[in-house]
Amino acid sequence: MSRIGKNPVEVPGGVNIEIVGRTIKAKGKLGELSMDVTADVEVTREENSLWVRPLGKAIQSRKMWGTTRSLLSNMVIGVSEGFSRNLVIVGVGYRAAVQGKDLVLQLGFSHEARYSIPQGISIECPEQTRVSIKGVDKRQVGQVASEIRSLRPPEPYKGKGVKYSDEYILRKEGKKK
Repeated sequence: MSRIGKNPVEVPGGVNIEIVGRTIKAKGKLGELSMDVTADVEVTREENSLWVRPLGKAIQSRKMWGTTRSLLSNMVIGVSEGFSRNLVIVGVGYRAAVQGKDLVLQLGFSHEARYSIPQGISIECPEQTRVSIKGVDKRQVGQVASEIRSLRPPEPYKGKGVKYSDEYILRKEGKKK
């Protein structure tokens, strides 16, 4: 039995959930998201809760039970509160700034790195060495943060590069004389 799937998804006030066939739409103060549910599970609404139940005893339906519940939960949280991911830039002369619809990064290369901000994502730079990524879709926020981090991942000797704010870089000892 799925421990995650057994729990209902609580729908807060201000979030409208619409179930039409296999499509579920969530609309809140921050935006609107929709998701197509597989045929292995069924989603029902009871008052302020969404319940996910597997159809049958097949292994695939039990696998999709917890996954569907987590995706629904992320949709509800996204349209009501939103998701954010913070990056820290470490290194002498490394900095970031938002110019129009691009994030411009100086990462120690001979040229600046430009990252175009996708639709549905907002990026802010409260300081030159901090980047804040916000959005409604958890998957998209994580993907954008990962793509920006991959422009210059942190190296293990001095820790220079782009890292997540909660990431710990395991340091190596340098060359000895």
